[in-house]
Amino acid sequence: MPHEPSELINDLVRMGLYKPEALELAKTLTELEMKEALLLRQIGGGSPERERFFQDLIQEAGGVDQVFSAAFGVNAKEFFSNTIRNSEFSRREFLKRITVAAALMGAASCSPQAKEPVGNQPPPTNSPTKLEKKDLTIGFIPITCATPIVMSEPLGFYSKYGLNVKVKKLASWAAVRDSAIAGELDAYHMLSPMPIAITLGLGSASFPIKLASIENINGQAITIAMKHKDTVKEAKDFKGFKIGVPFPFSMHNMLLRYYLAAGGLDPDKDVQISPVPPPDSVAKMSAGDLDAMLMPDPFNQRAVFEKIGFIHLLTKDLWNGHPCCAFAASQQWIDTNPNTFRAVNKAIVDAAAYANNPKNRPEIAKALIERKYLNQPLPVVEAVLTGKFEDGLGNTLDVPDRIGFDPYPWKSYAKWIASQMVRWDLMPKNKADYTKISQDIFLTDLSAELQKELGQTPPTTAEKTETLKYDTFDPKDPAAYVDAQIKKFKV
Repeated sequence: MPHEPSELINDLVRMGLYKPEALELAKTLTELEMKEALLLRQIGGGSPERERFFQDLIQEAGGVDQVFSAAFGVNAKEFFSNTIRNSEFSRREFLKRITVAAALMGAASCSPQAKEPVGNQPPPTNSPTKLEKKDLTIGFIPITCATPIVMSEPLGFYSKYGLNVKVKKLASWAAVRDSAIAGELDAYHMLSPMPIAITLGLGSASFPIKLASIENINGQAITIAMKHKDTVKEAKDFKGFKIGVPFPFSMHNMLLRYYLAAGGLDPDKDVQISPVPPPDSVAKMSAGDLDAMLMPDPFNQRAVFEKIGFIHLLTKDLWNGHPCCAFAASQQWIDTNPNTFRAVNKAIVDAAAYANNPKNRPEIAKALIERKYLNQPLPVVEAVLTGKFEDGLGNTLDVPDRIGFDPYPWKSYAKWIASQMVRWDLMPKNKADYTKISQDIFLTDLSAELQKELGQTPPTTAEKTETLKYDTFDPKDPAAYVDAQIKKFKV
């Protein structure tokens, strides 16, 4: 057993645990590429959580340069330059310093399948190796709810799983629905009620769609035009209002109706609720076309930013942990591309976990604000993602769970959504097979499987009792829940 570090590394090379060609390639890399390759070679290990831990460690150290300075001393930059030129440093010294770097990072995996930088990674070994399709187009609406889907393009989560994904910005949820049915997209960012509605042919032709994972929980708000700031304090004060929601089949519509009904109003008689594409909502409020809106962010915060409206309440205060948006694909597309579907879903579940870490939110905000994505001021997006925000009434709030990213699609979510479709005449009672809807459309088991593969700990049950502001939902009897709501609130 050799004791000299360089001899040990040479033995490992001869054993095939470090490929000689990889070491030779290191000599020709640029300084930055070499640093990234060496770090990721040691810290990858096939574990996204491990990568994120070491990314946090690198950030704590002050960056890649500081890490390598700690490993190689003050002459780190010179070392890399000289190594690239293959001059001062011998192979022995080069190998010694690789060992020092590995010790610094605390994870000398010596894996023959060491990972490359995120953007150039092959599919992980526990992902399908045979992808039916690699070039994909995913439609999205420019809102923070789409964070895992959108950020996966610039931050490399799709390429990590062997995919080349283009995210395509669309103007409205109707456009997403129509593009999905027409087969113009591979997969979609949808409101969580949309796969249920489209599959059952509610408001459109019937087209089977699966909800693969939840994109975000919470993350919405009721925003009221500034002209009403002295007169609106509670739900009953909304009487006569024109209120915007993004789509009839949306959590926004259902939570708004839930709030108004609990406050003594009939949402179909006492107010006028209209679908408004989220990107148009602030302009419509500014023009006086909307008195209030329950919209996805960042448009609530944008209304505050523009001094057009104030935040009346966050939807988390109506139901903390409620679902909002989802990643979805058609049954037909899934059947044709099962491995690709699994890979893209896994990329998004992976991204959701990354986005759920508050430490990563500032980085994500900077990626999302680009013109081709959300096209919003950085302070607006940061306010939503960090939960540190102005409410438009002179108050600065700190609500860390204003938005969260938990991909697990609880079947109790599907049942609550379906129950409210029945309550508000969006679904005929004869189509309300709650168990079948939740089993067929929400891919809960697949999500749990992917989370486990990623080292996450998904729930061990498929449904749970949901606690809302004004009542509690038992998924075992959704029909009784609707009857109790109508009896209690008279609507």
